[in-house]
Amino acid sequence: MSDATLNAIKDDPNDFEVQIADQVESFIVAVAEVAKGDEPDSAIPYLLLEVSQLLLAGGRLGAHEDIVPDERYEPDIGPEPDVDEMRMRLAALLEPVDVYSEVFDPYVPRTAPVACRISDDLADVVTDLRHGMAHYRAGRVSEAMWWWQFSYLSNWGPTASAALRALQSLVAHVRLDTPLDELDGLDTDSNATPDDGELEAEAGAVMAAEIGVPLGMKQGQS
Repeated sequence: MSDATLNAIKDDPNDFEVQIADQVESFIVAVAEVAKGDEPDSAIPYLLLEVSQLLLAGGRLGAHEDIVPDERYEPDIGPEPDVDEMRMRLAALLEPVDVYSEVFDPYVPRTAPVACRISDDLADVVTDLRHGMAHYRAGRVSEAMWWWQFSYLSNWGPTASAALRALQSLVAHVRLDTPLDELDGLDTDSNATPDDGELEAEAGAVMAAEIGVPLGMKQGQS
């Protein structure tokens, strides 16, 4: 792709590639800002908004025809940026509510829920998005779009969707005045199956103790 063609693409705000790249970059920047911990009172609602907007871009990628990169083999982008510090900052910020229960694939029969962390999810999504952004900034637009589409379907889409459900649930518990410490039956034992009978209240108590009271939200906050 010539420099002139690349510049034309990047200069057109209505271009599909530009819109996806803008949303990806916006999410990366937003999560990094939240991880700084400067505004903990708005962390969860803000993350809910950003993940929702990112998944709109993901939905567009998923609905788009298969994107084929210009080059047969993926060019080397160099070392991946380290997200461990971001992950740890998010974990500290979200500590009371970081752990949640999730079923990875709703179409796999008798799948048991497992414990996940919002901080891990967000850091993993950022890693995937940064990989594609490295190609985009280097002028390899088709490679970036291919990577974002492929990784949306294979990794960051399911991961972001799971985090969105957790964040939406937190907001709902606060807005609907349903304290998490009143919930029971949450089972994060990966070995459990429906044949084990009803989920034990003790497992729910352990989960409730771990996630505690929602952090970073106030009732009626908009």
